[in-house]
Amino acid sequence: MLNKVKIENFGPLANVEWKNLGKINLVIGKNDRGKSFLLKALYATMRTLEKYQRGDNQDSASEILVDKLYWTFQAGKIGDLVAKGSDAPLSCNVSLDGKTFCYSFGKDTTKHIPTLENHVDPRNSNSIFLPAKEVLSLHHIILKSRREGEMFGFDDTYLDLADALNLPKERGKNYTSFAKSRQQLERIIEGRVEYDTNSGRWFFMKGNQKFAIGVTAEGVKKIGILDTLLGNRFLTPNSIIFIDEPESALHPKAISDLLDIIVLLAEEGIQFFMASHSYFVVKKLFLIAQEKQMSVPVISKNESDWTHCDLKDGMPDNPIIDESIRLYQEEMGMALG
Repeated sequence: MLNKVKIENFGPLANVEWKNLGKINLVIGKNDRGKSFLLKALYATMRTLEKYQRGDNQDSASEILVDKLYWTFQAGKIGDLVAKGSDAPLSCNVSLDGKTFCYSFGKDTTKHIPTLENHVDPRNSNSIFLPAKEVLSLHHIILKSRREGEMFGFDDTYLDLADALNLPKERGKNYTSFAKSRQQLERIIEGRVEYDTNSGRWFFMKGNQKFAIGVTAEGVKKIGILDTLLGNRFLTPNSIIFIDEPESALHPKAISDLLDIIVLLAEEGIQFFMASHSYFVVKKLFLIAQEKQMSVPVISKNESDWTHCDLKDGMPDNPIIDESIRLYQEEMGMALG
């Protein structure tokens, strides 16, 4: 799994260093602080490592990375990803199972990354990015606009997810914890999401009833996506899942249940990176960390710097927590007169 990350001058990420990463890792903070950007930067790096030397792919790591950065961030050229006003190059250095992958380039870079070192062994596992917005109702539109039109709009996090969802479900015995997780996911949404190959459409199945995906609740579709990726074996132990706003479109009980499933999958070997601004997410992970004495590293952006903590050691100082406490104190003040 990813052990540590150091990023400099990468868009809004002026200087991020995150060490001692765990099976579950959390990025919190206000909007527009670079939470999603950080997840996408790590995702582009992991997908590069996973495509490199896979099958008959003869592309160099540099060629794969350029393409992945271009379509993930959809900049005019990848040199535009260098932090505005910075004369220093963009750099990204990650450690995966103790082995290093790093690269660096300047603002004039277009199709070639001048500095890249890769000491990571080829990977058979897949990473995936689950965006805050669901994709099932947009599945065919994403594939058409990118595969046929090759147009900006849906970035590679959406395209990769749409491709992964296209894989047929595999028969046979699944990983034990995956099967258990799928049962719990289907229990949360009281049904399952399925793809009809004849019509090319997604449906929500609840008992004997069949609902078009367009009239299905957002939270159901979101959980259905994770269930599908477990069912078709795109995800395996040693996969890495990046989730932007796991709380999106879910009520608090469903958030709590989903995070319990994430812990189960993490114990099987999957590593998670989540970006959130939900008190429910932070509090639930804190309780899990306390109960299991499990490390849950947290990174948070304040006005100028990134701060670090571990939920195993306590709740972090953060505007999310501060606002929740303020509302509680306001409520108690009203109740007590």
